[in-house]
Amino acid sequence: MKETLYIRELGLQEYLPVWAAMRQFTDKRQADTGDELWLVEHPAIFTLGQAGKEAHILNPGTIPVVRTDRGGQVTYHGPGQLVAYVLLDLRRCGMGVRQLVATLEQIIITLLADYQIKAMNKCDAPGVYVEGEKICSIGLRVRRGCTYHGLALNFAMDLKPFTQINPCGFSNLTMTQFTRYVKEVSKPQIITQLIAYMVKKLGYTSAHVLASENSELLAVGVHNV
Repeated sequence: MKETLYIRELGLQEYLPVWAAMRQFTDKRQADTGDELWLVEHPAIFTLGQAGKEAHILNPGTIPVVRTDRGGQVTYHGPGQLVAYVLLDLRRCGMGVRQLVATLEQIIITLLADYQIKAMNKCDAPGVYVEGEKICSIGLRVRRGCTYHGLALNFAMDLKPFTQINPCGFSNLTMTQFTRYVKEVSKPQIITQLIAYMVKKLGYTSAHVLASENSELLAVGVHNV
């Protein structure tokens, strides 16, 4: 069933409260609860997937490490990265998790192509790559038939912390970012385009913004369709 995708622009938020809010949202949602897209940045943090190996955390230094419940290995979040959490009812969307991952990859590939950035996915390593370097990571959790977590697009950030880990469990993987290829585009513009592609590629009829950049996570509730 096609419907509205609800958008929350949360700004810069600590990782742990957002993770807790995603879990709470998923636990409380009903069959008629609307799907949501949460757009956020996090202060510097390493997150390790539920089956991730600690050996891939080489030298965290002063950056906190959190073991979370998404799939995948270790990654880094920090200011200047665009994180998009997808809180979707897979049954209502009519797709499985692998199809959702493929769709998210294609959304980013299409978005980058708008700026003449030639990107691709890999069958054995989820995410999006430019010239062999990773620009977007994807990790999801399915609970009660619904997803949370999502993707992290490197936009304009300090990439050095990625050298303190084996990103996504690969020792020879180099990370890259959007502003290496295009410098005159603003992050709000990219967010607008990302929302538009999410609506189109996931089959919604429209997007509705529920929150401003400074909204408090305590205000997060569920919205029925």
